[in-house]
Amino acid sequence: MEAAPCKVLVVDDEQVIADSLKLIFLKEGYQAHAAYSAEQATEIMAAWMPDLMVIDVILPGMNGIELALVVREQFPNCRVLLFSGQSTTGSLLTGAASSGHSFTVMAKPVHPEEMLAAARRLLTPDWPSQDAKPSGDAAGAEPVGPGAAEATGPSTE
Repeated sequence: MEAAPCKVLVVDDEQVIADSLKLIFLKEGYQAHAAYSAEQATEIMAAWMPDLMVIDVILPGMNGIELALVVREQFPNCRVLLFSGQSTTGSLLTGAASSGHSFTVMAKPVHPEEMLAAARRLLTPDWPSQDAKPSGDAAGAEPVGPGAAEATGPSTE
């Protein structure tokens, strides 16, 4: 018996980006939905229970990191992959890191293959716990790919 495909919820207020990523995940065999705000994402999340959320950090209203923290609290088995094209992401991640949360972050623009590879890593059953402390100089971020977001912050050593 074949396992059901993983569910991916893409959250970005830029509808073209959200819809494009949704199509990329669908073509790779995932179930996928798109949401255009954090508020819409929470509604879909409650009804659909995704395995992975791909969230833009800069959203109107509730930002992507605040949404990621809600996901961790309400749906601890859901993995989170953040992406951003904004330089202000580092300060937002530092706040999350001070609360003991680390997130995988990718920089926009991101190549579809890099996004899919990061998603596969996060969905691997033996991937480290989402609430693992960041290592090295990462401020709540586990950078992925050549364009990954960089931030500085506390070390866990």
